[in-house]
Amino acid sequence: MKAMKWIPNIVSHSLMLAIGFMLGIYLLPVMTAPPPPPQKAVQQVVLNARYLTLFVRDREDSDFLHWGEGAVAVAPDAISFIGDMAPGPDYRVYLSPQFVETEAAFNTLKPQMVDIGSVKNFKSFVVYVPPSVDIEQYNTVIIWCEAFSQFITSAKYRSH
Repeated sequence: MKAMKWIPNIVSHSLMLAIGFMLGIYLLPVMTAPPPPPQKAVQQVVLNARYLTLFVRDREDSDFLHWGEGAVAVAPDAISFIGDMAPGPDYRVYLSPQFVETEAAFNTLKPQMVDIGSVKNFKSFVVYVPPSVDIEQYNTVIIWCEAFSQFITSAKYRSH
């Protein structure tokens, strides 16, 4: 009988521990984010951009915890973003040869994609494209969470 008294405490404490862990995963990237890039750096990418596009919230695999919306500029040497993204750990920018808006499609096409770099800010970023990457070989920018294999958002920047 005494053991039965502990069950509600174990359940409630386990639930609180799980909620605290999930909040930590969500909030830690926000609290440890470096300062955003200077506005001048973002504007320089926009001025040199060959393509302008938008991240939108309503992608097929986006949800209330995994989304992004805002302006994306794709230049031969850099990609910039100004807008809002749901915070999370280990976000990466990929270029894809085909439009992608689901985790399944991402995983299928990942061998054909190129990983451009990491994202640490959720309001704006600039990621530099390696000289070996030709943006003309791709048509879509994708934000992907490597840590949890989660699709965040995507934007098609050119037609083939």
